[in-house]
Amino acid sequence: MLSVGSKAKDFVLYSHNLEKVKLSEQEEPVILAFYPGAFTSVCERELCSFRDSLAKLGKLKATVLGISVDSPFANKAFAEKNKLNFKLLSDFGAKVSRDYCGVHEDFLGIPGFVVSKRAVFIIKNGEVRYAWITEDPSKEPPYEEIFTLLSKI
Repeated sequence: MLSVGSKAKDFVLYSHNLEKVKLSEQEEPVILAFYPGAFTSVCERELCSFRDSLAKLGKLKATVLGISVDSPFANKAFAEKNKLNFKLLSDFGAKVSRDYCGVHEDFLGIPGFVVSKRAVFIIKNGEVRYAWITEDPSKEPPYEEIFTLLSKI
């Protein structure tokens, strides 16, 4: 798992529109919002909170990328339902999730069901500037803490 001060691991994942997205090619700073699963209540609240805060984030010149192990097709339906105006990336092999924040194995007691832990990272100049990871998938990230840090970097 990555922590503050670590070098961000570059990756290429597919968006909900089937576009390749490479972390190192994004405008900085980048908010990586890892979420366990599309169409779940807490994930919906979290990603809609980022959507609703984009005007604020726009002033801070931040890019949001949502990441889950869901397929691009599930992410597309989720993005359309919630009118999300940022990219949702499919980490369908869970490699990026494992590298950054870890995963929940056998989630909800279902053998083999793996989901990303809920986590938020801020990446700037290839470095992890903020890291928040929770073991509790029902817990939302500390949005104000994230926005305060963004305003300072």
